[in-house]
Amino acid sequence: MAAMGAAGAAGSIAPKIPRLVRSLPPSSRPHPPPGFLKRLPFAGNCRHCSGDDRRGVGGAGVVPTAAATAAAAASMVYERELAVAKKAASLAARLCKSVQKSILQSDVQSKSDKSPVTVADYGSQAVVSFVLEKELSTSSFSLVAEEESGDLRKDGAQETLNRITELVNDTLSADGTYKVSLTADDILAAIDRGKSEGGPSGQHWVLDPIDGTKGFLRGDQYAIALALLDGGQVVLGVLGCPNLPLAALHDHKHSPQSPVGCLFSAKLGAGTHMELLDGSSPTKVQVSAVEDPADASFFESFEAAHSSHDLSSSIAKRLGVQAPPVRIDSQAKYGALARGDGAIYLRFPHKGYREKIWDHAAGSIVVTEAGGVVADAAGKPLDFSKGKYLDLDTGIVSTSQKLMPALLSAVQASLRETSESVGRL
Repeated sequence: MAAMGAAGAAGSIAPKIPRLVRSLPPSSRPHPPPGFLKRLPFAGNCRHCSGDDRRGVGGAGVVPTAAATAAAAASMVYERELAVAKKAASLAARLCKSVQKSILQSDVQSKSDKSPVTVADYGSQAVVSFVLEKELSTSSFSLVAEEESGDLRKDGAQETLNRITELVNDTLSADGTYKVSLTADDILAAIDRGKSEGGPSGQHWVLDPIDGTKGFLRGDQYAIALALLDGGQVVLGVLGCPNLPLAALHDHKHSPQSPVGCLFSAKLGAGTHMELLDGSSPTKVQVSAVEDPADASFFESFEAAHSSHDLSSSIAKRLGVQAPPVRIDSQAKYGALARGDGAIYLRFPHKGYREKIWDHAAGSIVVTEAGGVVADAAGKPLDFSKGKYLDLDTGIVSTSQKLMPALLSAVQASLRETSESVGRL
């Protein structure tokens, strides 16, 4: 009886393997990143795993397996990193909200690719870079981020740089944690810490300081998207969505007084949680349970320049989807999908566009830890180990495990039809 009790106790603390992972064949299941076990709290000194001590719990002869002990302790791995990531994203969101309320003409810069960039972009990146390095000081700190300071170092940009410096200092001061006064040079250095190339080895933070810049400028949806890669795998992700209501999007239309501003956080094997950016108890979320594609609704980019609306429409028609598309900016779509506001996300950039890892790293783990699937148009998982860019087939699709087979079939059929139509021209 003692042995049974010990075994039961050992089993009770092991986290459950997500249903999605259990259903996959062993060869397709996600594996911990390289060196994962070495970072567990018990690594190297767990007497229950030692070959020299076989007495087990209470001397009853029950020895938990290494795998069970690893699973029990795995929940503690990346816990500190996740807490810091949530803090960094929340502070960046605070800065962005203050800018969006009163966008000044001088707040808008123009990058060489002609996409609008605001002081909030640069300020958000500086805040996140500062917090990560301050809280997680390490000689191997690596940040892959969208912005770099080249435009801010040009003649005529001093006013913008001064505005960013003021915003960052005000944001950090209001938090009360950091007693610092950063200079313009400190801001430039913080921004340029995001020049890492990423890759398959080591740990790399991945940041989009404002994903959905055009939505930000319109006063619509945008996100601060932060993720951590370890050995080329996304192990945690945070999405700060300042304009996303806490209530489901379709419910919010009837309840405009619903609190606004969501923070999604996900960690490998620990699920996805949602809370208010201003603070509330985290709630675990799950993707939609819809099983019939005809009952599904789907998300796509607000801007037609970002994704082919015609192709999405063709796919939806093949699936029998009745609801009109929900078009919103940024990785806020991933957050809304993770909590079940819709059932499908389609993204098909125009030919020649290469997806960047910061556009999908945080969002992808937020969805997969909520029980969803994220893949390219061929059904292959996204590979974040190749540097700044994702090499993938045609586009990105995301939905629940149950709907994915039908979705991929519709995607492939629509792509073939499009290719044949082009060939006839």
